[in-house]
Amino acid sequence: MKVIVQVTEKIHSEAHINIPDGLTEDAMKQHIVDLYNSGEIATDFNIFHVDFESISAQIVKQSGEVQ
Repeated sequence: MKVIVQVTEKIHSEAHINIPDGLTEDAMKQHIVDLYNSGEIATDFNIFHVDFESISAQIVKQSGEVQ
């Protein structure tokens, strides 16, 4: 029997980055968004918390199998 299991989780990741001094709050936000969008901080993210949201399973009938 083949079963497809789907788990939905909310993952909280954290990265510690350095940003230039003297930026306004809006400029800091934009700098962080730019780093994220460019992929530059993707490797710096560490998962620090995962919230389980749901799980489901679907039984898949395989050819020749009687259910």
